[in-house]
Amino acid sequence: MPADSLLNTVLHYYQDVHDAVKTDQIMGSTAHLLSQLSNPLNLGVLTSQLLTAPAIWQRNDGAKTAMRVIGIYHNAAVRVRDNQLRGAKPGDPSERGGLRCDEWTRAVVKGADEGSRRWQHLLVLTGVLVGMEGHGRNSLSRSLRNALEQAVVTAANLALEGNVQDGPAAAVSVVTALNLALPVLSESHRAQIDCNTLLPIAVWAITGEEGFCDAQFLRVVNQDTTRQPGNVLSWPERSSSCQLLQQMEKQPLMANMGPLSKLAAFAVQHATDTTVVMQAHDALLVFTARVLDAWQKNCFSEIDSASESSRLTSETAQTTWPLLWQVLRKLMFGTTAVLQAIVARSLLDPHMLVPGLAPNIASKSLQILRNIFFISNRNGNSSFQVYTFSYMTSIDVLSRDGLATEAFLREIRPADAVLNPSAHLHTNLDLFYLNVAEHMPLSLPTEACELLIVKPAISYVSQEGPLAASMTEIFESAHSAILSVLSCPQHSALTIKITPFYIVKVFDSFPQHISPRQFRIAFKTAMEIVSPPFPIAAMEPHMSETLLDMLRTKTTTAGTTLLPATPDTVSRALEETKDEPLSEQSALVMTLVDSLPFLPLPLVEEWLAITAQAMNEIEDPRLRLPVKKRFWNILVNGEMDVERSTIGVAWWGTKGGRELVLFGGAPEPPLMSGALGKDTTSRL
Repeated sequence: MPADSLLNTVLHYYQDVHDAVKTDQIMGSTAHLLSQLSNPLNLGVLTSQLLTAPAIWQRNDGAKTAMRVIGIYHNAAVRVRDNQLRGAKPGDPSERGGLRCDEWTRAVVKGADEGSRRWQHLLVLTGVLVGMEGHGRNSLSRSLRNALEQAVVTAANLALEGNVQDGPAAAVSVVTALNLALPVLSESHRAQIDCNTLLPIAVWAITGEEGFCDAQFLRVVNQDTTRQPGNVLSWPERSSSCQLLQQMEKQPLMANMGPLSKLAAFAVQHATDTTVVMQAHDALLVFTARVLDAWQKNCFSEIDSASESSRLTSETAQTTWPLLWQVLRKLMFGTTAVLQAIVARSLLDPHMLVPGLAPNIASKSLQILRNIFFISNRNGNSSFQVYTFSYMTSIDVLSRDGLATEAFLREIRPADAVLNPSAHLHTNLDLFYLNVAEHMPLSLPTEACELLIVKPAISYVSQEGPLAASMTEIFESAHSAILSVLSCPQHSALTIKITPFYIVKVFDSFPQHISPRQFRIAFKTAMEIVSPPFPIAAMEPHMSETLLDMLRTKTTTAGTTLLPATPDTVSRALEETKDEPLSEQSALVMTLVDSLPFLPLPLVEEWLAITAQAMNEIEDPRLRLPVKKRFWNILVNGEMDVERSTIGVAWWGTKGGRELVLFGGAPEPPLMSGALGKDTTSRL
């Protein structure tokens, strides 16, 4: 059909509302016409009519309509550019179109007139800009590109001003357009965007019905999940909730959640009103709280990654379960990207550094991370720089205020009734608590440390019996939290009180619950804490030797069989002896060796000999060799200070140390040549 006839036909169809199939045909014809028409006036009329066409806008379905309109002009712009590169001559009807890129762009832009809304203009301008200049195409002259970028920014700001009157369709259209246009805009034009108005809309787009639907999809999933015999969960692929998630994944904003979160982060960085940023922070807190609440009420929250294969039907494990976690990971990444921008701004914005406000911001940030910890703690989802920055920076800021730190820990502290919960989600939240609490002892008074850190941690350290694979990480975190308290000099009274009890628990945990590396670190840290120059050494001068006596006694009854691979897989890369075999006995002796640099001076020589004797009690040479290497390293690599090294050298050279280590006992007495030995039996 000739272009003029097709133009009349399309304009006629614009006036009525059609079904989805017919609407798609109309949009396809429009894109074809935009790339074929050679009369600038016709291009302007087509654009003007499209922006007011009932066939397009009365079937508005949010971001999908916005993407379709942008796509029409994007594709047409690409075709016009391709025609120009192929050498199409202006006015030549044999070629598809004929207008050059600058002429075509000016003609289309003129069609965005006063008869339509600014947010609709923005869709057209964005499609043209991205089609002509995206991916380094550089199709327009410098002056026209600058003018087009300015037109995009102006239309966006005017649309943002009127978004309340224009409704949700306008808001989502503005976000969709800026999401695509931002990478193409120059820095100077980006700086002109009204980020104060853009930020709340961008956050709404992430969390609202065009994004993650305020976590309502989790409630719908729970309704379609059933329990099969054997407590196996089934969530069929044909369920309405699974189809809902598949439709969510196809939504334009969900499919572009990465760029959308970057747009929101950009708005955080460039908003001039700090109040708007604080409101966005609060919106993320409310949203993630709804996510956690919905997950807590979902039966899938009972399942940890180690038991998936036995708790899910094959259909669920292979189809619907991966789909759910794909959406949840996207939720975590999008939320964390925006949070990182807020945390970064809180370090520089003087209005956010006000005393009392900065710890409050950090506390909310940690609450947000806690709410999505069931996602970030799974399969290494949190091992990326944006998450680590948000987490560690918030801890650092909060820990500067002791009162705020104590209030935060009291707010999220596990209830006494569920210190050892059976539900996987509660255990997960306790793990987050212990991970945060580990960083806080320096900020807390001794009484608060005992109540808020030691008591919850001891409940996990004291567990008996086999330890489930999912509990290994929280068990390790509990040990780290206790050691962090013991390492603080201002808590010496508490250290004296709990150290013996804690060391007993460490002995009880090894080797069933903790690895040799963890046992060595725990005991070595305790030894360092109770030895000079820590004040506890003056208060309880015999504690260090008491701990060593406990360890030495334990070596005499320890097992001599080879231990299996270390259970703390996360820390295996740091294992000093990861390639060397260890038994329970040799690991205990290795720990004894590790403790030597922290001994009080009067005990050094005695315990060097005791350690060497314990080392010789290891019968298997394969297990004894790593301990010997470690012993030699302690003596020569500088871990001991000058005074202890001097004692060690004298012990090695003149007091039998060399013979005890190398030969396992005292040397033969010196004899002159020809003298009688021990065997004096008569030869007669």
